[in-house]
Amino acid sequence: MRFDHLSYAAGPEGLAAAAAMLSEQLGVDTIDGGFHPRFGTRNRLIPFRDNKYLEIVEVLEHPVAEKAPFGQVVRRRSEAGGGWLSWAVSVADLAPFEARLGRKAVDGSRQFPDGRRLEWRQLGVKGTQADPQLPFFLQWVSGPDLQPSALPGELDLVRVEIGGDRDRLEEWLGGDADELLNGDPMIEWTAPHGLPGIVAVHFNTPRGMIRL
Repeated sequence: MRFDHLSYAAGPEGLAAAAAMLSEQLGVDTIDGGFHPRFGTRNRLIPFRDNKYLEIVEVLEHPVAEKAPFGQVVRRRSEAGGGWLSWAVSVADLAPFEARLGRKAVDGSRQFPDGRRLEWRQLGVKGTQADPQLPFFLQWVSGPDLQPSALPGELDLVRVEIGGDRDRLEEWLGGDADELLNGDPMIEWTAPHGLPGIVAVHFNTPRGMIRL
């Protein structure tokens, strides 16, 4: 298991403006990631140096977005003003998590602007929808050359502040969070203000340490 990526929902300003804002704050460019045909969303990416990345995502006005849990999660966060949405961990095999959580994984894909297609399986978005401190799980189907972690990055993800309950997270993950994630990045727990979830993220950037 490893920390895979962060998701940030664009607010009413839209994807382009949200991506431009984050690009300015972090001092790096974003990359057009394409769209998710099964979820009714599209994104832009900021890759990190440590095989992780940030996706900035918005929901599309498409019927599939009303049915897909991920589209629902993005829409709800965007309508609340946007901001940190969720985080994801990747695993080699989702089968043990399907058995433990009593849920079935669904197929996911992203169509690149150049026509290529990235594919994976995911599990737990409904858990994230109900309790935003919880990550969802990914199993990559496409090879490493297509995965976002293959993109060169200029940032280091250092620390993630999460408002919530560590015991609840570890029940969800199936063990000690620090051990399962190898402490990379550091997870810092704070009392939730309102809904649980990501409070802030610390990055080492070309401009120094930044907390967003």
